[in-house]
Amino acid sequence: MNPPPAEAATPRPPRRRAHTRARLIAAASELFLTVGFARTSIEDVCAAAGYTRGAFYSNFSGKEDLLLALFDDQAAARIAELEELAAACEALAPQERARRLVDALLRVEPAETGWILLFLEFRLVAARSEALAEQVAAHDRAVARALADVLLRTLPGLVPAGAGAEQAAAVILAAREGLLARTAAGGAAAGELLAATGAVLSGLLGS
Repeated sequence: MNPPPAEAATPRPPRRRAHTRARLIAAASELFLTVGFARTSIEDVCAAAGYTRGAFYSNFSGKEDLLLALFDDQAAARIAELEELAAACEALAPQERARRLVDALLRVEPAETGWILLFLEFRLVAARSEALAEQVAAHDRAVARALADVLLRTLPGLVPAGAGAEQAAAVILAAREGLLARTAAGGAAAGELLAATGAVLSGLLGS
């Protein structure tokens, strides 16, 4: 990878830098989802956002760092949705709360298929780099902690004896990712698997 040009060292005002970062993330999101991570270069992202490589490197250490920021934003948006759902379901019976939570966790909008494939692609890249694998693991732990907090408030009886809330959340997230990978192509078989998983998880979480 070529080093960033000298202009990358020039400090930018916080508001301007936040705006630049947001535009780079938005441009990268569209490129990564349509072309893929491997086939998108830093130059492609800079051209799409209208910035130089210096602007890129003043916000991100590389393409991998940018994609992890995208995943963080995506996970934060999903957790926020679950937070709202948890607040709206407080008065419901445990089984109904579980059903709604599982539906939200497993729901896949058409636009999300690209995210599923992108995350799978990046996991394969990270598996070949110890440093990158640890960054992905840190992302996974942060998401698990956030989900554990939601689960404890929504379904306090979820965590079984001998396990922790974060462990339960990590298992749910791993199962969700594997399930979505198997159903990314859609079709009748995918629908049947999603329905079966929803029924099983709802029963377990609401018991």
